[in-house]
Amino acid sequence: MSAIRGARERARIEVTAAIKDEARRQLAAEGAAKLSLRAVARELGMVSSALYRYFPSRDELLTALIVDAYDSVGEAAENAHRTAAPDGSAPAAHLARWVAVACAVRDWALAHPHEYALIYGSPVPGYTAPQATIAPASRVGLVLVAVVEDAHREAGLALPPLTEELRPEAERLAAELAPGLPPAVAVPIVAAWAQLFGLVSFEIFGQFDRVVEARAAFFRQSVEELGRSVGLLGTAGPARQGGRARR
Repeated sequence: MSAIRGARERARIEVTAAIKDEARRQLAAEGAAKLSLRAVARELGMVSSALYRYFPSRDELLTALIVDAYDSVGEAAENAHRTAAPDGSAPAAHLARWVAVACAVRDWALAHPHEYALIYGSPVPGYTAPQATIAPASRVGLVLVAVVEDAHREAGLALPPLTEELRPEAERLAAELAPGLPPAVAVPIVAAWAQLFGLVSFEIFGQFDRVVEARAAFFRQSVEELGRSVGLLGTAGPARQGGRARR
């Protein structure tokens, strides 16, 4: 009996993966707003009623794709944090980790532009993201916070200035997002997180066309400055070899 159950579970996993793969192809061709369960079923040779047993609605399929995309870019950021700058806790090592994490996000976006557009592009009409997307969407931000927390604990930070007007907001942000950090760091971390994805979005969606040509170097210097804005010390060192799109 367990062998039959195992075979059914494997079959369900395979069909679920096939549905998602076809849905991603439709995202690339038509965009998220035109994603259709009937069209996915037709391309897979399934009847619609069979597909509904896996994803009862378009929104549930969209949510699965969104969670997968957030998890994928989050994993890329976490891997970069874990493997970058293995030479210890010197100030420059923390800035190098920050830059490596940012570059991993850019590399992922260049490799998966349609999935990036799904999670950071225009909202899908009629779709409201459920609670299940919040934790996956937080993964990149949590890695950036972890880099700064490591630096604060091991090498110190150059605390950014904090106006009295922003102090209550900074204290709230620190309590909610980075309780291990001084409030003065919370505001620039949130700003750097937003600016990181602004840089990536400008490249992915074409706003840098005919403006920025040396995009990898431009991006690297920009995110290094973002790292300094949150209080990281030192210099990140030479650009890493490998990775995507050294443009």
